[in-house]
Amino acid sequence: MTKLWIVDAFTDRPFAGNPTAIVMLDGPRPAAWRQAVAAEMNLSETAFVVPRSGGEFDLSWFTPTVEVELCGHATLASAYVLRATEAVDPRSTVNFQTRSGLLKASFIDDRVQLDFPACVAEIAPIAGEIVAALGVHPVETLANSKGYDVAVLAEPGAVRDLRPDHATLRALRCDGVIVTAPGDVDGGTADFVSRYFAPGAGIEEDPVTGSAHCVLAPLWRERLGRNPLFGHQVSARGGMVECEVVGDRVLLRGTAVIVLRGELSG
Repeated sequence: MTKLWIVDAFTDRPFAGNPTAIVMLDGPRPAAWRQAVAAEMNLSETAFVVPRSGGEFDLSWFTPTVEVELCGHATLASAYVLRATEAVDPRSTVNFQTRSGLLKASFIDDRVQLDFPACVAEIAPIAGEIVAALGVHPVETLANSKGYDVAVLAEPGAVRDLRPDHATLRALRCDGVIVTAPGDVDGGTADFVSRYFAPGAGIEEDPVTGSAHCVLAPLWRERLGRNPLFGHQVSARGGMVECEVVGDRVLLRGTAVIVLRGELSG
């Protein structure tokens, strides 16, 4: 039987953060099989971990409909499960070979630290139909080569309160738009807030998106002059991501909770 875990990532309590399925495999399985498992799990992403020689691991991520190039929360959860099952030494760095190249995870007390490539966004227009479907009035829009569109709003409350037209975003095949604003001025614990929508990739709204913070960290470091920063993804489940920009890399830090252990047949 193939072992399976459900993990809530970027949170320290169950039923918050971003839930992901982690599937540990003895060897490679066809992409069609992995896609079928991800559709069955019906979570934002399902991760598949395969050991390699030399102590490294192959890592791939699938939404319910497509394989993706990069996923932060499922990488964090994969590293967390490897430590929890004593498959890796918690004093060591875990090397994942992925479609985005070599990704590294390490452990700091109860947190996992991910070493990801930074994704710098430049000021650019985004489709007016997408802005209209989001129902926002951005003060600035940006885009980057990885396909992320970014709408910057003036107030964090506007990010929390927005109610996008998901059917229209899906029809527009929107596969990655970030809505963000600076954090609360009075008493807030976050430097910035965000939400992320990708219905074109089978994700109506992602609860907490590590890869989006590879865009957000360089953006808000430049605007706020702070590093490291704390990002709060203000979805219904919500989650906190600590970010630090180091050269052309972003270090993402967070915790996780295992909520289910099981076996996968088929």
